[in-house]
Amino acid sequence: MNRWQNRVAVVTGASSGIGAEIARKLISAGVVVVALARRLERLEQLHQEVSEDRRSQLHIRQCDVTNVESVNEAFDAVQRELGGVDILINNAGKLSGGQLLTMPLDTVQQVLQTNVMGVVHCTQRAFESMKERHSDGHVVLINSIVGHYIFNPLPGSQQELNMYPATKHAVTALTELFRQEMREFKTQVKVTSISPGLVDTELVPLAYKRLPMLQAEDVANAIMYVLDTPPHVQVHELTIKPMGEPF
Repeated sequence: MNRWQNRVAVVTGASSGIGAEIARKLISAGVVVVALARRLERLEQLHQEVSEDRRSQLHIRQCDVTNVESVNEAFDAVQRELGGVDILINNAGKLSGGQLLTMPLDTVQQVLQTNVMGVVHCTQRAFESMKERHSDGHVVLINSIVGHYIFNPLPGSQQELNMYPATKHAVTALTELFRQEMREFKTQVKVTSISPGLVDTELVPLAYKRLPMLQAEDVANAIMYVLDTPPHVQVHELTIKPMGEPF
């Protein structure tokens, strides 16, 4: 991680779970972290949890990735105050219970805006910064195993994933599209999709809580691994599953 010392990482959805954990690990590795999330009180709590000698490396900002103005304000502030973005962790995600056939369309739209359009907009802004400064940056997309296949619900229960797998399949496609576009723009920017199985976070439906699960730290460790690869190595897709996962 030596090449990332004092460089700037933006982490979306940083108020809990994987986002908060990767923010902590990046700070420990000497990276300056901009933690974005809707829940400002959670970000303030994260700020207090960081050791005092490292606290100046963490910058927190309220941001809703579904809101164009909110995203632009956040990235404008990063550019103005810190000089630009070198790492982007697209972690913000949303899963709402219900069935596609009956759930409100505005709920479906919210999942789509968070999991797909939020990724596109944040990546556009980060890439613009990386390209302008000739930064050999890295964009990480937090995907899911359901971005590659859709497993059946538990016996006797209704399918609750609704729009979530569709948005994560979109993330799989975006990863390859970004890779091709970054290549043709003649940049050294990397893109990686991280696809975990069940992770013990607030996002997991209660029905799945009794199954084997990864911890947020496991996914954060995987992100640190891909960031630590040498400049000529690009990990395109990394799938992580808990031992004993039934899917």
